[in-house]
Amino acid sequence: MKVLSVVGARPQFVKLAPICRAFEEAGIEHIIVHTGQHYDPMLSDVFFADLSIPAPDVHLGVGSASHGKQTGAILAGMDDVLDENRPDWVLVYGDTNSTLAAALAAVKMHIPVAHLEAGLRSFNRAMPEEHNRVLTDHCADLLLAPTEVGASHLANEGLADRTVVVGDVMTDVLYQVRDLVADKPSPVADVTDGEYSIATIHRAENTDDPKRLEAILDALASVDHTVVLLAHPRLVAKAKDHGLSLDRGNLVSHEPLAYPDLVASCLHARGVITDSGGLQKEAFLLRVPATTVRPQTEWVETVELGWNVLVEPGELAAQASRPRPADVDDQPYGSGRAAQEVAKALTQAAR
Repeated sequence: MKVLSVVGARPQFVKLAPICRAFEEAGIEHIIVHTGQHYDPMLSDVFFADLSIPAPDVHLGVGSASHGKQTGAILAGMDDVLDENRPDWVLVYGDTNSTLAAALAAVKMHIPVAHLEAGLRSFNRAMPEEHNRVLTDHCADLLLAPTEVGASHLANEGLADRTVVVGDVMTDVLYQVRDLVADKPSPVADVTDGEYSIATIHRAENTDDPKRLEAILDALASVDHTVVLLAHPRLVAKAKDHGLSLDRGNLVSHEPLAYPDLVASCLHARGVITDSGGLQKEAFLLRVPATTVRPQTEWVETVELGWNVLVEPGELAAQASRPRPADVDDQPYGSGRAAQEVAKALTQAAR
């Protein structure tokens, strides 16, 4: 069996790592296509080395552009790739423009599509990620849901017969990396263990409006401890456009970290402040309190179990300083063997 994986952004590279290992164990021929949606080396190529992922077989190099142009470029670039390789499955990951474009390209060529991380919903139609995820789910042939909540969303949309709950592959690799870096010091300089928070802000709804971005930066700066802001290229560009400084008060900007260093920095932090879908869940798995600057989350279990709080800028500083929640033993995202379940589901569905 031949599976073609399409990835293009940091969370997808993380998900790809355990999939590569599981496919090798299962004897599945695996082709990796990197769309180039994330083109900064710290957010892209370095992940392949850090996570021991084989080099991509194809690199489309689409780079940054508007949603329509980027999606269209990936869609056009995939035609030749699919025609040349003719896989048994095209495996797409998460909710990016790469996900939707690759799924559409495969559907047009009558190649089966499997969607990893299917069924997650924020129910915020203003988010481009929500459009990507819903459209991909409805055109895919196999829906690999990470949670029972995700599977219930798919059932409500009439997609239960295509759905298999496999667990969350991000959990697989996070646990592996956590164990590798557990004894290493924080990679962030000039901070004291347990007395700083790690922050990431990059979503368009938080960066494009100068007043909202300034309110978020002011809130981060007023948290009662040091906040280390890992400055995504989008944030750096937007802050420059708006004439806003990323260093103020207790806020200190820092270049993005390689994934193992990101995990290590979170392990030593007292909290995580983010608008990322992946990082709020990673914080929960590491049992680090998360404060999420979004009105909704796809990972509702993190909120329900008390380890994540959704905030607007005016609430951010207070919530980021809240006491540590009570420990829980729940494992809503699986025990760390989701990638093997993905390989099993693809093999069974191909029969």
